Amino acid sequence: MNQALPVFVQTRLVRFLTVGAGAALLLFVLSWFLVSLGLSPFLGSVVAYAITVLVAYCAQRGWTFGGKHDHARAMPRYFALQVGCAVFSGLVSHVAVTRFGMSPLSMSALMTIAASAVSFVLSSLWVFPARG
Repeated sequence: MNQALPVFVQTRLVRFLTVGAGAALLLFVLSWFLVSLGLSPFLGSVVAYAITVLVAYCAQRGWTFGGKHDHARAMPRYFALQVGCAVFSGLVSHVAVTRFGMSPLSMSALMTIAASAVSFVLSSLWVFPARG
């Protein structure tokens, strides 16, 4: 079993989920921090997303996918996806606070889960698709 663990940790899925979890945590903390400082939920979440996406792209392309996808193709797709996810996260945050009266902490949790799910699916299918 000890020999199986390193192989398990080396799988692409585990690396993707590790980077995704780290990015989600960074997004959560940054969005909570910025909104708690007084930025609007929309602006705080979008700024947090912009910072997080730069870190996540470098980690996903370099570590998760081993830099095997053409940078000229993957990067524009990744950034396009993340721009959409940033706007989506801002809208989710706005609705969570204005319509449902959620606290910054609850808003950050909801926004992080929603945006992360969309990002994971589209990154896997469109940005870094499996190659045969």
